[in-house]
Parts: sequence; structure tokens; C-alpha cells
Amino acid sequence: MKQARTLTAQDLRQAMGQAALSRHAQRDKAMLLLTHLSGMRVGEVAALRVTDVLDAEGKVRAEIRLQAHQTKGSAGRTVFVNERLQKELGLYARALQTHTADSPFFMTQKRTGFSANSLTQHFAGLYKRAGLEGATSHSGRRTFITNLAAQGVSVRVLAALAGHRSIQTTQRYIDVNDNMLRNAVELV
Repeated sequence: MKQARTLTAQDLRQAMGQAALSRHAQRDKAMLLLTHLSGMRVGEVAALRVTDVLDAEGKVRAEIRLQAHQTKGSAGRTVFVNERLQKELGLYARALQTHTADSPFFMTQKRTGFSANSLTQHFAGLYKRAGLEGATSHSGRRTFITNLAAQGVSVRVLAALAGHRSIQTTQRYIDVNDNMLRNAVELV
């Protein structure tokens, strides 16, 4: 099976621009950035509840603690949320209408939570409208891991961030490109 396309910074801007045009722009941008800036799987994004993302005062958490039932492989994990992502999630949270702590954080137009499949389809449509052929719901996760690898982050750290038990799994996510190769030879 062909791997999801790894996106460039320009590709991500294109996707974000497309998300900004949607009827639910703040939601779509927040969901997209969760995959690109934290490496979350689409099923994990779909499984988020308000209390996972917001504390009792309504502030975005710096760490999202996923329970085993929210992840692949039935093992809980912690997702670290950088400042840019905290800001984007905060913008979306302010736009939320009525919600309880256990409500889905991301709602469909029908005011229900996304399933992993419906969110996968939603991302496919967004990437298609942005003209990003080969991009899938897994592109953000793959881009996240590849970008960190290009900056010299250890594969063990990458595996922990991705929630992988095996570094071999993580290594399959890393897309090697010409810039990475150029930078590598400049180290000699």
C-alpha cells in the first residue's frame, strides 16, 4: 500500500487556506493542525472529548492524555501540545457553543462526534479541494514525524511521540528527501 504524502510547509499552508474557506473553518483548521503539530492519528482526533483538551477553567491543556480506548493498540499515551497548537485549539474552543466535559470536542454538522471513518473522508475532501494529490488523513502524522526526524530528533523520541511500541514502525514514517540528504552531507 502506498504511503500517505508527506506535506511541505507550502502544502500545509494550502490545506489551511482551504480549511479557512469551509463553513466550519476554525474546527477544520484545529483538526488539521492536531495531526500536523502533534502527530495524532485521525481516530484519536475523532475520539477527543472536551475534557481531554480543556481544563476546568476552559484553558487548553499542554498535554492531552489519551485513554487506551481512544488510541490504536489499546495503550494510553500523552500527546504534547505546542504553543501554536494551543492557540489554534483555544480559538476553536471559544467558538464552541454549548458543551459538557464529556461531549465530543469536534462535532459534525449534525452535532454528533466524528467517527474515525467520517473524519478520514472529511480530510480526503479537504486535501482534494486544496489540490494536494496523494495527501490523506495520515499525511499530517507522517509529516510530523518526518519534520522532527529532519531536525535530528532521535527515533526513540519520535516513537514515544507517535505512540509506537517499535522504532521500526516509526522509521517507516520518515520520508527521506533531497534537503535531508543535502543537510546530512554538510555535516561531514
